[in-house]
Amino acid sequence: MYQDNIVLCGSSAYEQKYYLNENFEGLPQAIKDELKIMCVLFTEDVGGILTLMFEEDGTLVFQTEAEEGDLLYDEIGSVLLVKKLQKEKQELMESLELYFKVFFLNEDAAELLNE
Repeated sequence: MYQDNIVLCGSSAYEQKYYLNENFEGLPQAIKDELKIMCVLFTEDVGGILTLMFEEDGTLVFQTEAEEGDLLYDEIGSVLLVKKLQKEKQELMESLELYFKVFFLNEDAAELLNE
């Protein structure tokens, strides 16, 4: 089992870059594209850095942060946008959690689907 959080992907408004963990290259291209669009649009909208990561139990979490002194970062907007994305992309997030639990934590897919 993993001891630390595992980064899925992230985007930075400061470096204007997107990152996808190479361990997730096996995801379907449509999923990778959707993650990229979601992350990049997030950081374009509110600034800062957005990171999607899996906790050790397989829960997918959004982490946002800003560089110290960044007056353009919209902290309130980031919280609201995370909540909006979690609601709108709930099915995607649940599918990614299932993928992680099966392929990285070696849990039984049949058992997970019956929960």
